[in-house]
Amino acid sequence: MSQRVSDEGVRKKMEEIRSGHGDTFSHFHKVESPPKQTLLQEIKHSVVETFFPDKPLNKFKNQTGFRVFVLALQSFFPIFEWGRDYNLKNFRGDFISGLTIASLCIPQDIAYAKLANLDPQYALYTSFVTPLVYAFMGSSRDIAIGPVSVVSLLLGTTLSDEISDIKSHEYLRLAFTATFFAGVTQMALGVLRLGFLIDFLSHAAVVGFMTGSAITIALQQLKGLLGIKNFTKKTDIVSVMRSVFSSAHHGWNWETIVIGLAFLVFLLVAKYIGKKNKKLFWVAAISPMISVIVSTFCVYITRADKKGVAILKHVKKGVNSSSAGEIFFSGKYLGPGIRVGVIAGMVALTEAVAIGRTFAAMKDYPLDGNQEMMAIGAMNIIGSLTSCYVSTGGFSRTAVNNMAGCKTAVSNIVMSMVVLLTLLLITPLFKYTPNAVLASIIIAAVLGLVNIEAIILLWKIDKFDFVACMGALFGVVFINVEIGLLIAVAISFSKILLQVTRPRTAILGKLPGTTVYRNVWQYPKAIQIDGMLIVRVDSAIYFSNSNYIKDRILRWLTDEETQRITSGLSRIEYLTVEMSPVTDIDTSGIHACEELYKSLQKRRVQLILANPGPIVIQKLRASKLTDVIGENNIFPTVADVVSTFGSNGEELL
Repeated sequence: MSQRVSDEGVRKKMEEIRSGHGDTFSHFHKVESPPKQTLLQEIKHSVVETFFPDKPLNKFKNQTGFRVFVLALQSFFPIFEWGRDYNLKNFRGDFISGLTIASLCIPQDIAYAKLANLDPQYALYTSFVTPLVYAFMGSSRDIAIGPVSVVSLLLGTTLSDEISDIKSHEYLRLAFTATFFAGVTQMALGVLRLGFLIDFLSHAAVVGFMTGSAITIALQQLKGLLGIKNFTKKTDIVSVMRSVFSSAHHGWNWETIVIGLAFLVFLLVAKYIGKKNKKLFWVAAISPMISVIVSTFCVYITRADKKGVAILKHVKKGVNSSSAGEIFFSGKYLGPGIRVGVIAGMVALTEAVAIGRTFAAMKDYPLDGNQEMMAIGAMNIIGSLTSCYVSTGGFSRTAVNNMAGCKTAVSNIVMSMVVLLTLLLITPLFKYTPNAVLASIIIAAVLGLVNIEAIILLWKIDKFDFVACMGALFGVVFINVEIGLLIAVAISFSKILLQVTRPRTAILGKLPGTTVYRNVWQYPKAIQIDGMLIVRVDSAIYFSNSNYIKDRILRWLTDEETQRITSGLSRIEYLTVEMSPVTDIDTSGIHACEELYKSLQKRRVQLILANPGPIVIQKLRASKLTDVIGENNIFPTVADVVSTFGSNGEELL
């Protein structure tokens, strides 16, 4: 700031202005107000932008009654739209991918049922009914539907807190109740078009929650992997490790350990092969089924179950029975059922939407978020009435579905039919399946949820996001899943509040040789104007941040004045606020601007506004603040301000 640079053009213009020659503002445009809207128009615009930004009703305009009916049917059941162009080539891809994910989901389902403290058949029921519903109502071509590890664990821990006897009929009824209200929550979000609420759970919080859940799930499998009979019901790492080591001398079964570790190594190697060579994805996909078949055969031949190896024992044969009469609609378990259902429903929805968006972006096709919510909600409501528990899109099986060449949601129908045949014909064959192999399948599956690369990237990009991630992770690992989720939501909201209440402000300078003004911290060569301070506010001005913004601008002014006077430069006479990032302002913000103006008047500094947006200038004029500041002190650009008020056309570095 010690070196001065002259601008002859600006100097001549300023001399012309000060001598009274010419029309002072002839080449400047006045800041215009937008057309006035009635209160009803403003409300309508806000509602449309909040709930209907995609304008879903446009396609119904100027259509016949029959055509409106067809379009409405296609909106609720997308299969009637894309099904018209379905062909044998598509079916070939869907059939192969459906068989592939079925071979993956059947052993996974049996294992995930244990996480939810339910009998295996309920997970298989879930993979039979819910994919069928989704295939008709979902808009994603890639999502593979069924039970997932995180939601299963969440249900298992929260429901067991309410009913400790997990073998009781009330526990099963509560699971169906939670599933019903999970579906109601999901469908309500879709019908009311409130899907934007999911976005309040930040990516960082989701990464931390999923990673923490994966660690917790893996630790829980030590019971089956080591053959421990007396194991803690708590999920925190301290209780689990204490339970593991306290039973080391008398509770571990070496035959179980050998079986579990052998197949865990096999599953991890198969997974590595599939990851390294995309063409060999099927190796990882069928490895769980191979593990189940081989281990079951070995246990049956050797009768290892007589030597302490825990086995599955029984999987009920046949299709689902109705559970409509089992749901609690009154009584003491209604409240817990709603609470658990809402939590599980939101977690399931977040995972499904995230997965759906990821694969839709990869294949470049549109994904209707609200339709996804209605589809997932409907399938869980129907599932709760047919002996299923909370279902959603699973990442591992969706990835396999995609790599297997799926074309449409018909792959879910194929998978569902394979699961149906399994329920009708071969469930008794799972009797001798060792629990250690199921534990190995779960561990191998959840390791994919531990995203170390994403956590490292969070640290590099945004430290606050990293804190949110770690908060959710440690909450899940050291306390429980519910607390971890609560911490994730709390930190996500804290970040929003912090950004709203403490927005960024910046001092601007002119880039040499241009009329562009940029942040001097980002552009050290940007030149500040002598006698003038230019500040940009990077946020809407609301009651929550208006006083902070006013005080921050005054601190900028004090600091800059001290620095410039110390350097022998002239005092600041004009303070320009660049308002292009200010999208809105409320009454508290206007009041703060009035106080800022009065404070600057006492310092003999003129307040100038540059480029206020349409909503902002409209409110400033409605409040008469423009009369106080002066219309001649409001400009479309900072360059216009400098051309008019720059001190003798001089700039300083």
